[in-house]
Amino acid sequence: MERILIIGGGFAGLNLAKRLDKTKYKVMVLDRHNFHCFPPLFYQVASSGLNVSDISFPFRREFKRMKNVHYHMGHVKEIDVERMTVRTSYETISYDRLVIAAGTTNNFFGMPEMEKKVYCMKTVGEASHTRDEILDRLERAAICKDPVRRRELLTFLVVGGGPSGVEIAGAIGEMKKYVLPREYPELDPDEMNITLVEGSPRILGAMKQECSEKAEKYLKSLMVNVRVNTMLKSYDEKIVTFADGTREYWETVIWNAGVKGEPMPGLPPQLASRGGRIPVDRFNRVIGLEDSVMALGDIALMTTDKYPYGHPQVAQPAIQQARNLAKNLNKGKWEKEFEYKDKGSMATVGKNRAVVDLGNTSFGGWPAWMVWMAIHLVSILGMRNRINVLLNWIWNYMTYSTSLRLLLRPARFPERKHWSD
Repeated sequence: MERILIIGGGFAGLNLAKRLDKTKYKVMVLDRHNFHCFPPLFYQVASSGLNVSDISFPFRREFKRMKNVHYHMGHVKEIDVERMTVRTSYETISYDRLVIAAGTTNNFFGMPEMEKKVYCMKTVGEASHTRDEILDRLERAAICKDPVRRRELLTFLVVGGGPSGVEIAGAIGEMKKYVLPREYPELDPDEMNITLVEGSPRILGAMKQECSEKAEKYLKSLMVNVRVNTMLKSYDEKIVTFADGTREYWETVIWNAGVKGEPMPGLPPQLASRGGRIPVDRFNRVIGLEDSVMALGDIALMTTDKYPYGHPQVAQPAIQQARNLAKNLNKGKWEKEFEYKDKGSMATVGKNRAVVDLGNTSFGGWPAWMVWMAIHLVSILGMRNRINVLLNWIWNYMTYSTSLRLLLRPARFPERKHWSD
């Protein structure tokens, strides 16, 4: 059987592994975690709305009935395309075909020092760490006697006005409006400052203008300030310097400003492309390494007339590319080129507040919120996880009270962020 090694068990890697012909291929899935997770709901982990276990599912449980699929844990140390091997933290794996579906990591746009100063939500570890820091600020402010310092502790700056930035800003806004009066009587909600900044002229720039306007309206109803055409230049000693030279104090900065492809050590230098993405053809074959190495999802850069800068780095292109590649591999010939079918996009700002853009139509409010919940609920792996998420959502909807606001300090340093670490 031909050996296919898939680096990454996200949307692309998992869908490919499950659809490859079990009579033709021995499939190996390499991932630094032993579970698949659901990144669109990381912001709910960061805002104490869901448990990490509710949006995570063990690979071995998913593969237990798939005798041709095997999970390998490890970080990628080196890819040797000539010897057709991948060296990891623990072993060297040989392959006949390699599929890179490692996804993305945070992009700090030439400011690497930001990595140690801001809080992110690209992994479950980062989302959990961000949750701890948010709760830490609330608890410290609740016992702070100095009014100036208390206001400083309650400053939250969200950088990036895409769906993730809008969603975490809205979630913190809900805490300010509904949770503080009930659970933090020592704090005045007016002392809490939540601001979302976006470098472009509007938030949710990939969606229709009316969706952006509705989302901004929803954020303001949750007492979240929105600033557009505002770019962050540096962040040092809790002082943010913006591109226009303005300097302001911000205790907690949550970064959602952009992503880049995960570093893949060992690939030929000519494959380094804009944003760390790997150039591929319409069959997802890596340019110059056709048939032996392929790339899927966020890390793949496939340029077309409609998408000259590559497809959106969201779940649907990754899933559709994986399914198309599986069909070609199962047939044993490169027959069907990839064509992305845009099913629309959506973002939620809070309870009864969401926007949905379906191309020909768009809408917001409670109907959009129900659509958002339904789509995300059916996309989560495992019936138990879906039930837990649904119960949490129902309980939070009715009470705004959750037992998940637990400040859990890690015993050791947070997880490594890159495949090459």
